[in-house]
Amino acid sequence: MASGSTIMDPICLVRNQNNQLTVNPRALKILEQISQPVVVVAIAGLYRTGKSYLMNRLAGQNHGFHLGSTVQSDTKGIWMWCVPHPSKENHTLVLLDTEGLGDTEKGDSKNDSWIFALAVLLSSTFIYNSMSTINHQSLEQLHYVTELTELIRIKSSPISDDVEDSVEFVRFFPDFVWAVRDFMLELELNGNPITEDEYLENALKLIPDENPQIQNSNLPRECIRKFFPKRKCFVFDRPASNRKQLLHLEEIPENQLDGNFQKQSKVFCSYIYTHAKAKSLKEGITVTGTRLGTLVEAYMYAINSGSVPCLENAVSILAQRENSAAVEKAADHYSEQMTKQLNLPTDTLQELLEVHAACVKEAIAVFMEHSFKDEKKDFQKKLLVMIKKKKETFLLQDEEASVKYCQAELKKLSDPLMKSISKGTFSVPGGHRRYLEARSRFEENYKLIPRKGVKANQVLQSFLQSQAEVEAAILQADQALTDAAKAMAEERTKRQAAEMKQDLLKQELNDKNQKMEAQERSHTVQMEQLHVDFQKKSDELHFELTRLRQVTERNENTCLLLQESWDWTPHVLWVPRTSLQENYPAMRPSPLTHKQ
Repeated sequence: MASGSTIMDPICLVRNQNNQLTVNPRALKILEQISQPVVVVAIAGLYRTGKSYLMNRLAGQNHGFHLGSTVQSDTKGIWMWCVPHPSKENHTLVLLDTEGLGDTEKGDSKNDSWIFALAVLLSSTFIYNSMSTINHQSLEQLHYVTELTELIRIKSSPISDDVEDSVEFVRFFPDFVWAVRDFMLELELNGNPITEDEYLENALKLIPDENPQIQNSNLPRECIRKFFPKRKCFVFDRPASNRKQLLHLEEIPENQLDGNFQKQSKVFCSYIYTHAKAKSLKEGITVTGTRLGTLVEAYMYAINSGSVPCLENAVSILAQRENSAAVEKAADHYSEQMTKQLNLPTDTLQELLEVHAACVKEAIAVFMEHSFKDEKKDFQKKLLVMIKKKKETFLLQDEEASVKYCQAELKKLSDPLMKSISKGTFSVPGGHRRYLEARSRFEENYKLIPRKGVKANQVLQSFLQSQAEVEAAILQADQALTDAAKAMAEERTKRQAAEMKQDLLKQELNDKNQKMEAQERSHTVQMEQLHVDFQKKSDELHFELTRLRQVTERNENTCLLLQESWDWTPHVLWVPRTSLQENYPAMRPSPLTHKQ
């Protein structure tokens, strides 16, 4: 499902067996295949309240998540359904249907809190499903929201024991949608019609009383207001009036459902399709299916290890995996492009270095595209070390290819010369001059051969050195030369050998200079890429701060409006968790034990 074009069946993502939560490896494999951004919509609420049916409608299907018709909770753990997003191109819609909260058959209810917390952690839009009305009882049933600061940590090393700033939670938490099912009331307040959203906001008003019981009832309201600044409410009529139809909704054709319910469902689905964002993490990191699977593993490992899921740690684990994969991907890209673009042996060292520089730039771009949160540049350094080793390998291969090619060409060109030597053609008076002329023609022909590579001169010098004794023997046997002429010829041969050796040293020095210049150019490319990366992160931080500023202003404006409507000024708007628990022991969460 890499392209997000295939509809799969729902599958259990997190199992809940014997009061133990475990990850389903098959579900993780499905997520690993989704490279697209994911819009994750999770639903939670009391059992037997129609959550699964609502999620099936979001999937555009009547069947999918299993619907139960008895008093027993049917969904266990967290179930996942991945479908192509109906309106966002190249996105996958991931629907998470959670086990019903408050099932009386559970031996241990602590898993309810973990399932609720996981739904919040994994989703980009969180739907809370309740029945009939939003009243004091329904808010009390939503006590799980008050435990989020106990079950989730933002940073791995909190500065203090105080509750973490709610703004930090907002940066990670999803948008909040409250779905009220079987709603039978009129949307009116003080005789005036109100919208569904106004109905929710009115229900979330804080009660102006410092009585401990009132404060306890205010806590869920305060948590929702603080943790979920973007809120939406939908109310639904009963989908059918007939009891038998209600028990088998998945079998009822659309046109036989209640007309109001049909309209409400379409508005609800349209809103989710349009407004539910792709899942993202801090600094605008977009979550793909692969990344979502990593987050599930990280959170579940923390829970089953007896600790608390930490968002910062999860992002670090995600960055570790993604950056390691990005290094391999970038290094492979470098190797593939070098192999594709190089024709060994290269004509000059400069040719190889230019291809190398271009491939390094591409490799760094690939790494930047697939990596994130490499703040200390450790993975980028690792990539550069790998590329350096690969470059040395290509340099060695280029030299070996040059040597092999030059030796083969030398053998072809030298065969006539070697045959003449064997026949004694030059062992006659004047033979040394004839030998020099033949060797000169041989060298000129060798120089005319194209693309001999970086070892052309070295191979030629090695060949000429191997012929030194042959030339000396021909020189001594040449009776046409005087002793003085022979001495001059020997001196000239030595001088030519020294000049060639000097030329080779100059070439080596030139090669070193070219490599150093190439390294400097590569460093410049890296600095340019770092600047681009820094600018990107700066822009993302600016966007994040702007969003948080808007959230803060909205909350402040809401508080002012509430104060005006009540004509009073509350003494306490936010009570730190530690302070509240000290004063009201009943609000302390029960110790959570973890089965290993």
